[in-house]
Amino acid sequence: MEEDINHSTARATKLPTFRKGKKVGIYGGSFNPIHRGHIALARQMLRKAHLDEVWFLVSPLNPFKQASTDLLDDQTRLQLTRQALADEPRLVASDYEFHLPRPSYSWDTLQALSRDYPEHEFVLVIGADNWLAFDRWYHAEDILDSYPIVIYPREGCPIDAATLPPTVQLVKTRLYNVSSTDIRRRIREGRPVRRLLPPAIHDAAVAAYSAGRLDATLSFLL
Repeated sequence: MEEDINHSTARATKLPTFRKGKKVGIYGGSFNPIHRGHIALARQMLRKAHLDEVWFLVSPLNPFKQASTDLLDDQTRLQLTRQALADEPRLVASDYEFHLPRPSYSWDTLQALSRDYPEHEFVLVIGADNWLAFDRWYHAEDILDSYPIVIYPREGCPIDAATLPPTVQLVKTRLYNVSSTDIRRRIREGRPVRRLLPPAIHDAAVAAYSAGRLDATLSFLL
């Protein structure tokens, strides 16, 4: 997720709500592309953090990846994420941040979500690497005061659970040795990625990232 300053007049398509009072994990990222590790982690979060759903907020511009030169366009990444999650009823792909001013910081995104979905409790889901840099986040203290945070482990990023604030929880999940960066590199080099990508998007993702351009279109997904 990224930061925003003002509210946009454009409105995001409402996510489906089947009952009130959901505890929803907010899992933001570029998902460039979404992979098996993302999905396996979200499944564990549902169970171990007692979440009703996890919303994958596809970010149009991540503040830590503004210099990225191999970011597929927003709609292609969103469609790939939707297809990858099609058989996961409690994992939801969202374009919510596409309709916020850019960059959209996590604080502003969470505030907007709370206004649009006041019946839900939102929980920020982040990796240990992000937690170690959390004091540099925009409105970090406000996030801590207003929203629960669930941290998942990352290799090389030790977290002492005893030092965490009361609203922050470290959840012990498996470490997944897979990254979107590695997947993109493998595709460019013509190496197999079938074990790393959800089957539903394998062919489309390989076609998109093999194209060697940033204007990959939804034609890959038709």
